[in-house]
Amino acid sequence: MANRYWVVSLPVQKSASTLWNSLQDQISKHSFDTPLYRFNIPNLRVGTLDSLLALSDDLFKSNTFIEGVSQKIRRQIEELERVSGLESNALTVDGVPIDSYLTRFVWDEAKYPTMSPLREIVDGIHTLVAKIEDDLKVRVAEYNNVRSQLNAINRKQSGSLAVRDLSNMVKPEDIITSEHLVTLLAVVPKYSQKDWLSSYETLTTYVVPRSSKKLYEDNEYALYTVTLFGRVADNFRTSARERGFQIRDFEYSPEAQESRKQELEKLVQDQDSLRSSLLQWCYTSYGEVFSSWMHFCAVRIFAESILRYGLPPSFLACVLSPSTKGEKKVRSILEGLCDNTNR
Repeated sequence: MANRYWVVSLPVQKSASTLWNSLQDQISKHSFDTPLYRFNIPNLRVGTLDSLLALSDDLFKSNTFIEGVSQKIRRQIEELERVSGLESNALTVDGVPIDSYLTRFVWDEAKYPTMSPLREIVDGIHTLVAKIEDDLKVRVAEYNNVRSQLNAINRKQSGSLAVRDLSNMVKPEDIITSEHLVTLLAVVPKYSQKDWLSSYETLTTYVVPRSSKKLYEDNEYALYTVTLFGRVADNFRTSARERGFQIRDFEYSPEAQESRKQELEKLVQDQDSLRSSLLQWCYTSYGEVFSSWMHFCAVRIFAESILRYGLPPSFLACVLSPSTKGEKKVRSILEGLCDNTNR
């Protein structure tokens, strides 16, 4: 809904049709580019003045809450469409574009019986929207959890050698494991490679001479193997760390590598599935919240019009969409009609 709408009520002194004609005439003369529609509110149950006053105190807070939930869902839709590379879909209420739903609003008697107390209608709307908000939190948390797991794996695969997964860089022939010998993987700062090559054989005893081989290099580090006796591995780690070299814990396992691959594929599938289902749920739930919000607005207009204009209910409700430049003029027209209604 790109347009900005006002939902207003004007006091009727003679007849609603006369006032409507006057409003149309004024708008066409002085703000012809402002769309204008009737907002049809049925005869709701008034109740007592005390109940209306008590309800009025809660209407502003409830409106803020309902509008906030609708905006949360809308932002979530925009985010999911952006991530999915989808064009923005027109938001609807049961297939009706929301602009059309507002400008051609029809009260849903089956869902909100007009004989119900206003408080009951408002509380029902608030409860429905609160449940949708709770569902949104749960669904978004589930989706974000899978996204976080995927991002963590991707960081390990794309980060620096100090943190990334090394399984794709190491081949079986790079690793020597026997009763006495082990191969360690050393992460060496890129500009300290000469220091490594000249010193690794002397970092501890029982290092196999000329056993270090470079496997990979990125912008910051190089990855080297080194083979030595297993019983001095801990001493080698300590000495290497003191010289600024990091020994990465690594155990070559084709089974573990295949398991990680399958885990990644499953997470990608789960993310796509959750994103698609969340987006569809958001489309549907936005329509529910928007419909509830418009019924809430009708109740609010009805209650506040009675409190402002008195009983019996006699007011004209309408929807306008003035341009930013035209707002001042439209406001002046409305104020004039409130002061001089049907005179």
